[in-house]
Amino acid sequence: MQSHRVALNVELAAGEAPEWVELIPAGPRVVGRDGRAWLHDRPQSIVDAFTARNTPLPLDWEHATEHKAPRGEAAPAAGWIEELEARDGGAIWGRVAWTPRGASMVANREYRFLSPVFGYEPATTRIRYLASAGLTNTPNLHLTALNREEIPPMKRVLTRLGLAETATEEDALAAVERLTADLATAANRAATPELAKFVPRADYDALLARATNAEQTLAEQAAAAREAEIETAVNAAVEAGKVSPATADHYRAICRTEDGMEQFTALVEKLPVIGEATALNARAPEGATASSAALELGRVFGNSAEDLKHYGG
Repeated sequence: MQSHRVALNVELAAGEAPEWVELIPAGPRVVGRDGRAWLHDRPQSIVDAFTARNTPLPLDWEHATEHKAPRGEAAPAAGWIEELEARDGGAIWGRVAWTPRGASMVANREYRFLSPVFGYEPATTRIRYLASAGLTNTPNLHLTALNREEIPPMKRVLTRLGLAETATEEDALAAVERLTADLATAANRAATPELAKFVPRADYDALLARATNAEQTLAEQAAAAREAEIETAVNAAVEAGKVSPATADHYRAICRTEDGMEQFTALVEKLPVIGEATALNARAPEGATASSAALELGRVFGNSAEDLKHYGG
C-alpha cells in the first residue's frame, strides 16, 4: 500500500534530555499548526510496526536522515529511539538513548522541539508507522510537550495545595487564589486585633498598679489585725496576772512566729496567776531570784533563769 511521509514538531521538556519523549499525540485526529490533519486511530499498529522492524530509529538534527542521507551527506544521530509505547489514549511515546552531543544540545536549550516523521495512507490519511525523528526549532504540531514523569515539581505543588495529581491548571489557580485570600485575611486580623481581646499598654499598666496596691493594702490590713490580736492577748494575760509586763514584749515576739499565737493562748490557759498586774509591773531588783511560776514559764519557752532576769521575771 502506498504511503507518504510527513514531519511534525513537538516541544521538548526543559532541563536534562528526557528519556521518554512524546512523538505523536493521542488521536483519533492529529492536526498540525499549518492546518493539515491525519487519522491516528490505530496506535498499537504503529508500535507493532516498530517492533517488527527490530531496529532503533534515528533521532537526528533537522531531519538529516530524510534530506541529507539520500544525497550521501552526513546525517549524524542525536539519539536513537529504541522503544515505542502507546500511552494516554493512544499517544505514541519513544524511549531515546541520546548521544552526548544530542543530550547536551537539548539540555542547553539549543533545540527545543522534536519533529517525528511518519508514513500515512494518502486515501485515508491514517498514520501507519514511525520512520524517524529530528531535533528542530520550527514547531508545527499542537501537542503537550512535557513527559508527566519528568515534572515532579508540579506534582509537589499540587500536593502542597491539597490537590490530586490529576488537577487541572484552573484547579491549581483557584487553590492559589483561596490561599492568597486566607493569607490576606490573617494579615488584616493581625494588623487590627479584636478590641475585646486586647487593651492599650497604659490601661494594662494602670490595672496592674491598682491590683498591686490592693494586694499590698490587704497585706498591711492583715498584719495590723494580727498585731492587734497579739496585743489584745498579751495585755489580757498581763491583766490576769499570768504574765509580767516586763516580759510582755518577749511574748509578743513569740506570738508573731508561725503558730506562736496558738501556742501562747494554750499556754496562758494553763499558767497560774503569779501576781497582781500592778505588782508584776515593778521590775525585779538586781540579784532577785525568779519565781517558780516564772521558771516554769521559761522552761516551756526554752528560757533560762538568766533570760527571765533580763526580761524582769
